Amino acid sequence: MVHGARGGPAAVGAVDIRRLGGLWRVTRPWHPGLRPFLRSYVGYWEAVTSPYEARLVPTGYATLVISLAEPFSQVRRLGLPDGDSGRIGSLVVGLEDRPAICVHPGGQEAIRVEFTPLGAYRLFGMPMSELTNLAVEVRYVLGPDAGTLVERLADTRDWAARFDLLDAALLARLGHGPEPSPEVGHAWRLLSGSAGGIPIARIAAEVGWSQGYLIRRFTQQIGLTPKASARVLRFRHAVALLGRGATSLTEISTACGFYDQAHLNREFRAIAGTTPGQMMAARRVEGALALSASANSSKTTSATGR
Repeated sequence: MVHGARGGPAAVGAVDIRRLGGLWRVTRPWHPGLRPFLRSYVGYWEAVTSPYEARLVPTGYATLVISLAEPFSQVRRLGLPDGDSGRIGSLVVGLEDRPAICVHPGGQEAIRVEFTPLGAYRLFGMPMSELTNLAVEVRYVLGPDAGTLVERLADTRDWAARFDLLDAALLARLGHGPEPSPEVGHAWRLLSGSAGGIPIARIAAEVGWSQGYLIRRFTQQIGLTPKASARVLRFRHAVALLGRGATSLTEISTACGFYDQAHLNREFRAIAGTTPGQMMAARRVEGALALSASANSSKTTSATGR
C-alpha cells in the first residue's frame, strides 16, 4: 500500500510502506542509475520502540546506514582490539569477514543501503581496504556535507522526497567516483559467480595478473583479500542453502566446498560467531540477527543472515 510519511497522505512516487513484524519498511523501485551498484535499499522505523542487541553477519556487501532518529549505542566488532565504535549515528560498514554486535536503545528510524563492493568503491572514493571490518561515522567517508544531507533527510517527513534526496546525492558521488579496474571487476565476477569455489590461481591466470598483484589490487578495491572473500561467499552460499531447507549439513558442506560438516561448523563460528542451527533458529531485526530477549521478538522476522 502506498502512503506518505508515517502512514499519512499518499506520497509522490511508487513508495510502498508495509508493516513487517515490529518494523515499518519503506521501499520503492531503485533509480536506474543506481541499480548496478545496489544490493538493497530500504527505509524503516520501529512500530514499537524497544531496545535491542543484534549480531551483524558478513554479507559480501558494504553498507550505508542513514540514521534519522536515535543513534546506535555501539557497534562492536568481535575478535578485534579497539573494535568498539562507541555511540554512533549514520555510519558506513565496509566488507567483513567476522561478526559484530550492534546495540540500540530503541526508537530507530533509518535508511539502509547495501552496495556491491565495487559500487561502494566508486561511491566512497577511497580504498575499500581502509574500511574492512569497520563501522565508521558517515562524515569520515562521505565528507562534511554528509551531515547536512542527514539533517535534510531527517527533517523531510515524506519518504518519496527522502529517497529523491538520497538518490541525487548517491548519483552525484557515483558520477565522480574512481573507476574500478576491469581486471578486479572480472575477478570479483568469477569469484562471486562460483560462490567462492574458483581457485585464486585460476582467477589470476584468467585476468592476466600474477597472484601477488591480483591480491594487492583486489584487496584495495574490494576490501577483503580474494581468499577471505571466497570464505565469505562460501559461507553465504551455505546460509542460502540452509534457508531453502536443504536436507542435511553434510550435503551443504559438499555443495559449498567444505571438507566436511566439522569444517562447515568451524567456518560458521569464525565468520558469524554462531552455528548453522543457531543461525536458522534466530530472528532478525533489519539487517541483523536478534541475540537475546532484549530484541523485541514481535518486530523480527525469520532470517537467513543479514
